[in-house]
Amino acid sequence: MRIESVFLLLAIFFEASWALGMKWSRGFSRLGPSVLTVILYGLSLLFLTLATRRGDVGTTYAVWAGCGAALIAIAGVLLFKEPFSLLRALSLLLIIAGVVGVNLAEGGN
Repeated sequence: MRIESVFLLLAIFFEASWALGMKWSRGFSRLGPSVLTVILYGLSLLFLTLATRRGDVGTTYAVWAGCGAALIAIAGVLLFKEPFSLLRALSLLLIIAGVVGVNLAEGGN
Protein backbone atom coordinates (compact mmCIF):
# COMPACT_ATOMS: atom_id res chain seq x y z
CA MET A 1 0.00 0.00 0.00
CA ARG A 2 1.37 3.39 -0.99
CA ILE A 3 1.90 6.03 1.68
CA GLU A 4 -0.61 8.33 -0.07
CA SER A 5 -3.26 5.64 0.40
CA VAL A 6 -2.47 5.45 4.11
CA PHE A 7 -2.74 9.23 4.35
CA LEU A 8 -6.08 9.10 2.54
CA LEU A 9 -7.43 6.44 4.91
CA LEU A 10 -6.36 8.57 7.88
CA ALA A 11 -7.98 11.64 6.31
CA ILE A 12 -11.25 9.73 5.88
CA PHE A 13 -11.12 8.46 9.46
CA PHE A 14 -10.51 11.95 10.84
CA GLU A 15 -13.21 13.42 8.59
CA ALA A 16 -15.80 11.03 9.97
CA SER A 17 -14.51 11.67 13.48
CA TRP A 18 -14.81 15.45 13.31
CA ALA A 19 -18.28 15.23 11.79
CA LEU A 20 -19.41 13.00 14.66
CA GLY A 21 -17.65 15.36 17.06
CA MET A 22 -19.87 18.19 15.77
CA LYS A 23 -22.90 16.19 16.82
CA TRP A 24 -21.45 15.44 20.26
CA SER A 25 -20.45 19.09 20.73
CA ARG A 26 -24.13 20.07 20.46
CA GLY A 27 -23.52 22.98 18.16
CA PHE A 28 -20.18 23.84 19.78
CA SER A 29 -21.90 24.36 23.14
CA ARG A 30 -19.73 21.73 24.90
CA LEU A 31 -16.08 22.70 25.22
CA GLY A 32 -14.37 19.28 25.17
CA PRO A 33 -16.10 17.86 22.10
CA SER A 34 -15.81 21.26 20.38
CA VAL A 35 -12.04 21.42 20.83
CA LEU A 36 -11.71 17.78 19.76
CA THR A 37 -13.80 18.50 16.65
CA VAL A 38 -11.49 21.34 15.59
CA ILE A 39 -8.38 19.20 16.16
CA LEU A 40 -9.85 16.28 14.20
CA TYR A 41 -10.83 18.65 11.38
CA GLY A 42 -7.25 19.91 11.19
CA LEU A 43 -5.89 16.36 11.14
CA SER A 44 -8.31 15.44 8.37
CA LEU A 45 -7.15 18.34 6.22
CA LEU A 46 -3.50 17.63 7.00
CA PHE A 47 -3.74 14.02 5.86
CA LEU A 48 -5.89 14.96 2.85
CA THR A 49 -3.16 17.41 1.83
CA LEU A 50 -0.49 14.74 2.23
CA ALA A 51 -2.60 12.29 0.21
CA THR A 52 -2.75 14.71 -2.73
CA ARG A 53 1.02 15.09 -3.02
CA ARG A 54 1.32 12.53 -5.81
CA GLY A 55 -2.25 11.54 -6.57
CA ASP A 56 -4.86 13.22 -8.70
CA VAL A 57 -6.51 15.87 -6.53
CA GLY A 58 -9.94 15.25 -8.07
CA THR A 59 -9.85 11.53 -7.40
CA THR A 60 -8.37 11.93 -3.94
CA TYR A 61 -10.98 14.49 -2.94
CA ALA A 62 -13.82 12.42 -4.40
CA VAL A 63 -12.71 9.34 -2.47
CA TRP A 64 -12.28 11.39 0.73
CA ALA A 65 -15.66 13.07 0.45
CA GLY A 66 -17.58 10.00 -0.73
CA CYS A 67 -16.12 7.54 1.76
CA GLY A 68 -16.42 10.07 4.56
CA ALA A 69 -20.06 10.77 3.72
CA ALA A 70 -20.92 7.08 3.59
CA LEU A 71 -19.08 6.36 6.84
CA ILE A 72 -20.76 9.27 8.62
CA ALA A 73 -24.20 8.20 7.38
CA ILE A 74 -23.63 4.65 8.63
CA ALA A 75 -22.33 5.96 11.96
CA GLY A 76 -25.40 8.18 12.27
CA VAL A 77 -27.66 5.16 11.97
CA LEU A 78 -25.61 3.07 14.40
CA LEU A 79 -24.70 5.71 17.00
CA PHE A 80 -27.58 8.18 16.86
CA LYS A 81 -30.43 5.92 15.76
CA GLU A 82 -31.00 7.97 12.62
CA PRO A 83 -33.62 6.47 10.29
CA PHE A 84 -32.51 3.78 7.86
CA SER A 85 -34.49 2.86 4.77
CA LEU A 86 -34.07 0.99 1.54
CA LEU A 87 -33.65 4.29 -0.31
CA ARG A 88 -30.90 5.36 2.10
CA ALA A 89 -29.13 2.01 1.71
CA LEU A 90 -29.30 2.22 -2.10
CA SER A 91 -28.06 5.82 -2.03
CA LEU A 92 -25.07 4.83 0.12
CA LEU A 93 -24.30 2.01 -2.30
CA LEU A 94 -24.37 4.52 -5.16
CA ILE A 95 -21.90 6.77 -3.30
CA ILE A 96 -19.60 3.80 -2.72
CA ALA A 97 -19.96 2.69 -6.35
CA GLY A 98 -19.09 6.22 -7.47
CA VAL A 99 -15.98 6.26 -5.32
CA VAL A 100 -14.88 2.91 -6.70
CA GLY A 101 -15.58 4.07 -10.26
CA VAL A 102 -13.62 7.31 -9.87
CA ASN A 103 -10.73 5.40 -8.33
CA LEU A 104 -10.72 2.79 -11.09
CA ALA A 105 -10.84 5.50 -13.75
CA GLU A 106 -7.54 6.85 -12.42
CA GLY A 107 -5.90 3.46 -12.32
CA GLY A 108 -6.73 2.22 -8.84
CA ASN A 109 -4.70 4.25 -6.36
